[in-house]
Amino acid sequence: MTSRKLPYRRGTGAVLFNRRGEVFVGQRVDSRGEYWQMPQGGIDGAEEPAEAVLRELEEEIGTAKAEILAESREWLTYDLPADLVGTAWGGRYRGQTQKWFALRFTGEDTDINLDTEHPEFKVWRWAPFNRIESLVVPFKRRLYRAVVQEFALIAQQFAL
Repeated sequence: MTSRKLPYRRGTGAVLFNRRGEVFVGQRVDSRGEYWQMPQGGIDGAEEPAEAVLRELEEEIGTAKAEILAESREWLTYDLPADLVGTAWGGRYRGQTQKWFALRFTGEDTDINLDTEHPEFKVWRWAPFNRIESLVVPFKRRLYRAVVQEFALIAQQFAL
């Protein structure tokens, strides 16, 4: 089956803002470079995207201490590079279509714990929101650009 015939995996993504307006980014445990990404993951069965994003935060960074500020208007999509299509997610998907959420982190940095049941990140940090596109793997940059545009007004609120 060619990648164009494969479906997209449904998922969510989290733009987690701290009190200073910076965004959580982590380096994946399987990362082959100096790339960083925001928490994201699949939607389970009939789960609502808002439920899934909070579950994914808990699973990936050890806490769901966050309040949802906004949801992306559209589903945002990325395609996997050809060399990952046959291996990622058991070769069942061509990429992901995701609902993204802007969230305010309500916890403390000490609440973040990457030593989860199935660790996804090896290190993390807070990054300027307007730089996240340059931090992610190249095949997700178009999607991250759309996320930055989607939540630009929310990011500006933190600068006030």
